[in-house]
Amino acid sequence: MDYSHQTSLVPYILLEYCTYNLYYEGQNLQLRHREEEDEFIVEGLLNISWGLRRPIRLQMQDDNERIRPPPSSSSWHSGCNLGAQGTVLKPLTVPNVQISEVDGPPEGDQMPSPTDSKGLKPMQEDTPQLMRTRSDVGVRRRGNVRTPSDQRRIRRHRFSINGHFYNHKTSVFTPAYGSVTNVRINSTMTTPQVLKLLLNKFKIENSAEEFALYVVHTSGEKQKLKTTDYPLIARILQGPCEQVSKVFLMEKDQVEEVTYDVAQYIKFEMPVLKSFIQKLQEEEDREVKKLMRKYTVLRLMIRQRLEEIAETPATI
Repeated sequence: MDYSHQTSLVPYILLEYCTYNLYYEGQNLQLRHREEEDEFIVEGLLNISWGLRRPIRLQMQDDNERIRPPPSSSSWHSGCNLGAQGTVLKPLTVPNVQISEVDGPPEGDQMPSPTDSKGLKPMQEDTPQLMRTRSDVGVRRRGNVRTPSDQRRIRRHRFSINGHFYNHKTSVFTPAYGSVTNVRINSTMTTPQVLKLLLNKFKIENSAEEFALYVVHTSGEKQKLKTTDYPLIARILQGPCEQVSKVFLMEKDQVEEVTYDVAQYIKFEMPVLKSFIQKLQEEEDREVKKLMRKYTVLRLMIRQRLEEIAETPATI
């Protein structure tokens, strides 16, 4: 089925859309729709199963993280504990002090420019990454061990693949075959856009050109989604039940498409397939014998006719 022409499929999509939402009633996989410039747009979560045979590579650092400068004796920032001779000092344990916000000044009073206790120049508020000084209130030195809140903050920037967060030793690994993830997309997103969104969600370094999306049926049929197809539309038209068909992420060069005609024989056992082949061979032998009898009779008729012509005396 071609999933690249939405306009001609709108009536059928509406019917399947209602069926889809009834199937997932009360679950987060229910879809929503809106009309934008006379265009019917559906959006929601799409389940995608991992079907990779080769390892993938996770990014070492998130896109929105800043690389800290190397520690030096002339500069100070959180986590940099160096002695005068450049030796590393043990992190100091400072109690965590809760600091409540101070009420604002009464109207008419002017706020003094923020300065530190040593009389430094006022700090510019428009500097987005201004480093704190030693005399800032509420500064807490941290050692190499991250607090639970820091770990939660870091993990919020990176989704896990079945509980697997980034680890330098295991940054190259293969997701469990058949495990499921999901991405939030809409019906206007094509296959390449969905692939890029999925790889970016898990910070995967591999190029989207290495992968493809396949609709895999329980019968063994595998249909590759083209670059002009819309995966969410394909999921809706295939029906909501994932026991019948699933959307898989697979390598382009590792998977071949399987048509319906071929897929209907895949699930049979070998003895059954051999019996099919034997019946086909018997049928082929019967057809061959039938054709041989037909042309044998035709050859005899031609020979008989030629003999009759040869025996007839020639007339002058």
